[in-house]
Amino acid sequence: MNFLSRSLLALATALPIAAYAGTTIGVSMAHFDDNFLTTVRESMASEGKAKNVSLDFEDAQGDVGRQVSQVEAFVAQHVAAIIVNPADASATKRMTDAARKAGIPIVYVNRKPDEPLGNGAYFVGSDSLVAGHLQMEYLAKKLNGHGNIALMLGELSTDATRDRTRGVKDIVAKNPGIHVVAEQTANFDRSQAINLMSQWLSAGKKFDAIAANNDEMALGALIAMRQAGVSPKAVLVGGVDATKDALFAMSKGDLAVTVFQDGKGQGKAAVDMAAKLAGGDKSVQSEAWIPYQLVTPENYKGFVNR
Repeated sequence: MNFLSRSLLALATALPIAAYAGTTIGVSMAHFDDNFLTTVRESMASEGKAKNVSLDFEDAQGDVGRQVSQVEAFVAQHVAAIIVNPADASATKRMTDAARKAGIPIVYVNRKPDEPLGNGAYFVGSDSLVAGHLQMEYLAKKLNGHGNIALMLGELSTDATRDRTRGVKDIVAKNPGIHVVAEQTANFDRSQAINLMSQWLSAGKKFDAIAANNDEMALGALIAMRQAGVSPKAVLVGGVDATKDALFAMSKGDLAVTVFQDGKGQGKAAVDMAAKLAGGDKSVQSEAWIPYQLVTPENYKGFVNR
């Protein structure tokens, strides 16, 4: 290493924020109008500002084709790195290939692609199987190992839906007195969950608990129950994410359980990883895992400001 190279390395080490100045990172989010993903996005913006990195945000609006076009535009703009929250975890290959061909690191956040990572493709997120386990273990305990439950599934194209549901079913399998009597998608959406729960109640479905893949659907289930005159005390409702609205519902005694998914941590880690990769850091691991935490009426106050 010559004198100039050593000097530049020393400067970058001494002034890490200044080293990122002028760096542009393209970011494509599956949705802007999702409460949890808004937390992730706002955290990214804060971390970008702290690192003096310019973030160019785009909203895919749940459209795979739109997201692919956004990533291809980032590649054409020669951004230093790309962050993607996939609209469909099974449809990322074209984006990965475009980034790899251009030599631009691509970091997927929150939703893990179905394709193999490495070779310029990275992931930051949380293990959704653990979320399903935590949620259902708590519900099973509250049910004393007996009862009927209904599952509200998120978007079927996401690893979060598949893994959280599998986690719930893992625990159900260990409790032969618990039976799944209904299972249907509401696409992580509160309004769709209201409609789904209303349909179940109108059809005379009887259940002791609802295991929803996220808080928005859990809140939708609670709204539909109130509209139908069903007390939240009569049915245990569980969600995932520990959003502000969910914690408020828990404070009122309506929501039985949720699982904290650290959206701020995911957003911060994604920008940190992308900035390091843009700077040529070869030590970055291909996956960064942010842990889930169980949230109950006993400890929810500790998560209100997180």
